Amino acid sequence: MHYSQYFLRSIILLLSFAYLKISNPMLNENLMVMRRHHPKNSIHTGLYIIYTIVLVILCLAATSCNQQGSMQRVTLAPGSAPGYEIPADMDIEYEPSLNTEEYDRIIENTFKDTWQNPFSTFSIDVDNASYSNVRRYLRNHMIPPRDAVRIEELINYFDYQYPAPAGERPFAVITEMAECPWNTGNMLVHIGIQGQKPDYENLPPSNLTFLIDVSGSMDSPAKLPLVKKSIKLLLDQLGEKDRVSIVVYAGAAGLVLPSTPVMQKGEIKNGLSQLTAGGSTAGGEGIRLAYQVNQQGFIAGGNNRVILATDGDFNVGVSSSSELVRMIEKERQKGTYLTICGFGMGNYKDGRMEQISNAGNGNYFYIDGIREAEKVFAREMRANLFTIARDVKVQVEFNPAKVKAYRLLGYENRVMASEDFNNDRKDAGELGAGHSVTALYEVVPAAGDLEVPKHDPARYQRVVAREPANANEWMSLKLRYKPLDDDNSILITDVLTKEPSDFIQSSDNLRFASAAAGFGMLLRASRFSGDLTYADVIEMAQHSSSTADRDRQEFMELVRSAALLDAN
Repeated sequence: MHYSQYFLRSIILLLSFAYLKISNPMLNENLMVMRRHHPKNSIHTGLYIIYTIVLVILCLAATSCNQQGSMQRVTLAPGSAPGYEIPADMDIEYEPSLNTEEYDRIIENTFKDTWQNPFSTFSIDVDNASYSNVRRYLRNHMIPPRDAVRIEELINYFDYQYPAPAGERPFAVITEMAECPWNTGNMLVHIGIQGQKPDYENLPPSNLTFLIDVSGSMDSPAKLPLVKKSIKLLLDQLGEKDRVSIVVYAGAAGLVLPSTPVMQKGEIKNGLSQLTAGGSTAGGEGIRLAYQVNQQGFIAGGNNRVILATDGDFNVGVSSSSELVRMIEKERQKGTYLTICGFGMGNYKDGRMEQISNAGNGNYFYIDGIREAEKVFAREMRANLFTIARDVKVQVEFNPAKVKAYRLLGYENRVMASEDFNNDRKDAGELGAGHSVTALYEVVPAAGDLEVPKHDPARYQRVVAREPANANEWMSLKLRYKPLDDDNSILITDVLTKEPSDFIQSSDNLRFASAAAGFGMLLRASRFSGDLTYADVIEMAQHSSSTADRDRQEFMELVRSAALLDAN
């Protein structure tokens, strides 16, 4: 009970005593006589009325305190493990009207001089949380914060239907080059990577631990209720050999459901339906318990994964991003990966969730509504759960005889040092079954007039161009990945020799990826967007989309909304 409740009840007792004294029948009779003979004594009657009003108000206030306190209790499913009951945290109050969303700052990639920086290296990224978060802002009639816009995630939200890989390689690589639509004279290089699609008839069994945030900040229709609906959508897609466990966290971490066969859907859904939100956010303790539970049900050769559903707020226990990252990095070495699904608004911690999902060799999604939940949990999650290649890195070397400068669009937090490409100890992104990865470079031809910043010439070394044996090559592409059962990486190489085409004659994939990238640059107010407009983005998308593609049609509606919002 709050101290405020004790105080209110004490005041009520004192006033009740006074109330009884004033309302005594004999006293009332005397007061009436006094009032008839002495009008000035009507103050006694006034005190009676005042005492009555104050007493009623204080009783209502005490009742309100009791109701608020009772709402903080988290209900666990029957059969919850003893010792893991989540206590109410009466000292934490959640104010949904406060906006405490956080986004890590993005420092946009700049043009690099090819002579001094011939290599561009980055880890692949197949997350697309930024796109659905941007959509949420625009549907709420707001331009998103610049740092909420990650261009690579806007590009990779869409299906490009790249050709399937042939032979034993787990993925195929395509390259293409065309004129840049927003900077006349520059070129765009399009890189596409397509992973093998899963054989759903022969998938290994899954051991999934759902870690659900039931803290007070999740008490919103777009948060915990949507989490429960999303997980129920996934349950209908899982196989009969798969198993599910449920862990929750608020003021403390609790086990709701031990590892249970998916065939017992009634028991799993019953556990979900009884969850309510309340308390503070012991996220670190929840993650630790979820990994312990997942290890208890570990399936050798199977897919072992923790799926965290939260608005990203961690404020009790292990709460700093660096501590969480170190803890998750240790756990992934045991064979359990992490997928994160963000929900809701007002308390969203985007940067923290992206960091810990990267550390856990997992994916990161943002669920802004039931349609996105259906896309992620019903249509795509089974493929997302199965990794086909680990630590996938891309390194591009540009030929200075053809390219004066280049700029990678997006992937700012995935850029790696050149020497890390050959270092198998350096962590990189994972490629899931059926995943595709798309990247774009803006390229300045050797004869271009763009002035690119350079460092001073080397005092002790001299860079000398090789004989132009490869003069027709614009760039070489190298890709490294680790098979699931081997810590030694495999190298794939390719070169781009084809001359750039007119933009209008390029593939639909290049043109739509350019539209998505251009949209991101406009939302970020990028200084590299040249003369690009929202109308240009819509035109590019229209000429590279079919009316049957719902996602691409929705994209154009979002661009139209952004144009109207940005104009006012």
